[in-house]
Amino acid sequence: MTLTEMWPLFGLVIRTPRLELRLPTEDELTRLAQVAADGVHEPTERPFLTPWAEQPPLERARHVLRGAWGSRAEWQPGDWSLGLTVVLDTHPIGVVWVSATEFAERREVSTASWLGLPHHRRRLGTEARRGALTLAFDHLGAAYATSEAFPDNAASVGVSTKLGYEPDGISRDVRDGEVLVSHRLRLGRERWDRNDRSDIEVSGLEPCLPLFGAA
Repeated sequence: MTLTEMWPLFGLVIRTPRLELRLPTEDELTRLAQVAADGVHEPTERPFLTPWAEQPPLERARHVLRGAWGSRAEWQPGDWSLGLTVVLDTHPIGVVWVSATEFAERREVSTASWLGLPHHRRRLGTEARRGALTLAFDHLGAAYATSEAFPDNAASVGVSTKLGYEPDGISRDVRDGEVLVSHRLRLGRERWDRNDRSDIEVSGLEPCLPLFGAA
């Protein structure tokens, strides 16, 4: 058997007009870790509750490696976190995560993402999230998608707004001894259906469905 036959998620590919979203090869994962090491936000910004991107370059790279390896090791049907590498012109430039708990019953996913600094402000984040949500809603049968962002994270809030997310309350968490408030955002199927995704192609999905708890 091939690796893809044993772990069919390696054959899952989402194609958007400019991007591919897929699991990385080990070589691509190394290159992706270097993208993180080179920086994913400006030094004055703190967009993540877990401040992994504020660590030294080597620790940022290791965080990416641990995330990719750990998500595969901990995968369970219905309880999963899919870290799709965002590939632009054969170059890994970031990650979009789609995660779920008790997916067969709840039909709800959450998303998170990051891109290397040189790729900000090019609408690539919106394109990547639209591709990931096409997988979730149109191919896995999700009913809702959620996201969270700090009020000053204009880029993340902007992507959510463009795609039709609506306010869903707040979350209060502690980082470095300080209470932080995040905006919760929710996208339902009715609002999602207003988005055009005719230019998005998903391939290699059928053998993956049992792993998602969506078969």
